[in-house]
Amino acid sequence: MGDLFNDFSIGLFAIQTVLLIVLILLMAKFAWKPIMNSLTEREEGIQGALDAADKARREMENLQADNQRLLQEARLERDTMFKEAREIKAKMIEDAKGEAQEQANSMIKQAQEAIESEKRNAMAELKNQVAVLSVDIAEKVIREELSNKSKQLELVDKMLGEARLN
Repeated sequence: MGDLFNDFSIGLFAIQTVLLIVLILLMAKFAWKPIMNSLTEREEGIQGALDAADKARREMENLQADNQRLLQEARLERDTMFKEAREIKAKMIEDAKGEAQEQANSMIKQAQEAIESEKRNAMAELKNQVAVLSVDIAEKVIREELSNKSKQLELVDKMLGEARLN
């Protein structure tokens, strides 16, 4: 420290002080404003970027809200379509059941009519056969009874007794 005070020169100190003041004045006049302007521009750029990021964040939130709303609407529409499809399916099944029931009833009616017709035909044929058999039996009985004369007279008397005159 002692050497520092021995080598100290007031002239050199004065020149350095003047040069420092001139340098500060030159810096203040020529460099201070551009430095301050660039710092202000940088600050404004950073603030603009922050504002843009905030705006982008708000827009993103709005887009997400819109997407959620659209998604909800799409789900509701899908559910509505599923409900309509189920109703259409149920109606088609009900219609098919009704049509099948009508066809079944028609087929049953036709079968009953066919059975009734066959029954009438069978009864008519049975009556014809019974009539033919009755005639055959009556013919045989009458031949047998009319084969002898006394039986013929007896039959005529019996018939006359049963016959009523009006």
